[in-house]
Amino acid sequence: MRIGKEKVSRISLAPVMLALSLAAGNFALTPSAYALSELHKIPGQPNDQPAQGSAQGQSQPQGGTTPGVPMADPLVNSQNSQGVDKTPGTQDNSKPVEVIYDISKAPEPVRKMRQQIVEAAASGDLERLRPLMGTGAEQTQVTVGEPTEDPIGTLKDLSGDPDGDEILAIMLDIVSTGFVHVGQGTADDMYVWPYFAEKDLKSLTPPERVELLRIVTAGDLSDMQEFGGYNFYRLGITPDGKWKFFTAGD
Repeated sequence: MRIGKEKVSRISLAPVMLALSLAAGNFALTPSAYALSELHKIPGQPNDQPAQGSAQGQSQPQGGTTPGVPMADPLVNSQNSQGVDKTPGTQDNSKPVEVIYDISKAPEPVRKMRQQIVEAAASGDLERLRPLMGTGAEQTQVTVGEPTEDPIGTLKDLSGDPDGDEILAIMLDIVSTGFVHVGQGTADDMYVWPYFAEKDLKSLTPPERVELLRIVTAGDLSDMQEFGGYNFYRLGITPDGKWKFFTAGD
């Protein structure tokens, strides 16, 4: 999974590094590879806007996990910005949120949708996600900005392999982490995975860093810390069980 992302990263950074080297009179080219640089492929995704997140109060892992898949869901909270499309799930992160590992604390519709996503992704058949994504205004968002007519086709295009296996593996990794419940009592009420989008990545504990490195590479983590927050994939489910988004960005 990471090999595919780093390959894209090397390609996308090469023109920029070459231009800088020539301007300095130095013809040596030394591009650095960060797997998250592949996110430039997402239509409408702003790649230069900093994001930040913070969260406090993490509960200990408990029972209720899905066999073979670690439990948890975080959410995406980033700074509000005017005139720029925001990644679904981002919100005001000035208030601390609780990281939850016990899926039984989520409403039954949320638990059911998460389980269906896990089963579909684990099957290796991208098409099994389609019935879970809804249609029209209720369709699951997979890109930032304008909705796509074919979310499954878009996910396949974003994957590092022709069959979409990589994106399914990423999806499983995402819903296997701790999660957060945000926007209670508002139209943005949501259960979001992973919780890292709500955390200050520079303050992660050693166990939290290990958990994040199950999703991204060490280079990605370093890049995120410099960037100001988690900017990889995140997944959101509404309290009534609608799969709202699976997107990447800040």
